[in-house]
Amino acid sequence: MDHGTLVTTRRMRRRFDPDRPVPREVLVRALTEATHAPSAGWAQGWDFMVLARRPDVDRYWEATRRPGPPDAWLRGLLTAPCLVLVCSDPERYLDRYAEPDKGWQDRSADRWPIPYWDVDAGMAALLALLAVHDEGLGGLFFGVPGDRHDAVREAFGIPADRRLVATLALGHPHPDGDRGTRGSASRARRPVSEVAHDGTFGRPFLAERPTSTGYDAPA
Repeated sequence: MDHGTLVTTRRMRRRFDPDRPVPREVLVRALTEATHAPSAGWAQGWDFMVLARRPDVDRYWEATRRPGPPDAWLRGLLTAPCLVLVCSDPERYLDRYAEPDKGWQDRSADRWPIPYWDVDAGMAALLALLAVHDEGLGGLFFGVPGDRHDAVREAFGIPADRRLVATLALGHPHPDGDRGTRGSASRARRPVSEVAHDGTFGRPFLAERPTSTGYDAPA
């Protein structure tokens, strides 16, 4: 589909058809396109742990679930036939920016007021979600509970220096949609006039009449 349709029709899916696995070629495409995300210094500090076999998926839920019956949100996610753990690698950034063309000799993470290793991993995850959507499947981006990070690392042999940025649940949308699951789809999308500021914070960036020189700013 064209880019505009791809972006505007993508939705987070919270319920999947458990009997339809994600084709391997779709996963290969999604992960390949994820590696085309931008990254600071082209450090490419991301790793993707693919859980496409049922025992691996079950092991993830064993490591992350809390005691008690699952709520509606989790019941929906338990139908996902494939999960992808999105990890970031801060060390690649510290190493990259200590190279001669960057010159940050001390390798200190304090030089980074924003953890761009996590930002870049998030951008890679979005490209993967768009690729999956373009293939007619769906996905959900969600976090690993903070007190379960060590358990997930141990379950899958993930090095201690990797950060667990998110998990992607992937699959064919359930025939009944997301009915019975909990989400935030009822919230209205914030318009550009509310979130974009023109020159000064609080002055809306509005789409005005085009001119020969480009954007015609509001008074």
